[in-house]
Amino acid sequence: MRPKPHRLSNLKILIIGVFVAFLLLFVLRSSFSSSNSDAFLPKDSKIVIGRAENCSRTCGKIPPSLAQALIHYTTSTITPQQTLKEIKVTSRVLQKKSPCNFLVFGLGHDSLMWAALNHGGRTIFLDEDAVWIEQIRRRFPMLESYHVTYDSKVNQAEELMEAGKGPECTAIVDARYSMCQLGLKGLPGEVYDIKWDLIMVDAPTGYHDEAPGRMTAIYTAGMMARNRADGETDVFVHDVNRVVEDKFSKEFLCDGT
Repeated sequence: MRPKPHRLSNLKILIIGVFVAFLLLFVLRSSFSSSNSDAFLPKDSKIVIGRAENCSRTCGKIPPSLAQALIHYTTSTITPQQTLKEIKVTSRVLQKKSPCNFLVFGLGHDSLMWAALNHGGRTIFLDEDAVWIEQIRRRFPMLESYHVTYDSKVNQAEELMEAGKGPECTAIVDARYSMCQLGLKGLPGEVYDIKWDLIMVDAPTGYHDEAPGRMTAIYTAGMMARNRADGETDVFVHDVNRVVEDKFSKEFLCDGT
């Protein structure tokens, strides 16, 4: 989703802080491993442990994806559209679960951050704006993103809420085969196949009556989570201060069965 750019200095500080902390952890872990290796060697051992000056060029380097994210957010004047409090909620779960499978409905200025925080895992972004996807791909080709078409609008929310109470919508099945009007069809095959550890719904637009609504994204996220044979899936929904996001989250994620 193409966000409206705005400046939030506290968010920028948070993002930079997260990456700096990760970098320090990476360096300390490397140093700790090296010192432990020395401790277990006999004093008269002739084995020489390579020091930093003798390391290969990749010794102790942070992954390129993390380096690019750190540089981007340090120099960018555009910060993510989520608040500091909202980012912290998701980042706490990512700290426990990453590397993991992370599905994000939406592609924005925060996408590089989410992918970096899930370093080593798989993060997929889905967005309704094909032009915006191409722009992001040119800037950040390492991000995995796909175009999605939504055929429902915000002004259809009440109708879809009623439809969602029918037996074809309450049945827990593979989302791609669901007969429910709320089920998203035509997503890339891997989106249905992967067992998602986290799903974030931050798209489609949903901010006016004629805009694509998040009703189907919320329902499909809930169905994917419930249809998982083992493990658990955490689902986050952004903008729950809005009526549609609030009602559909409660119905299909919280109060729903």
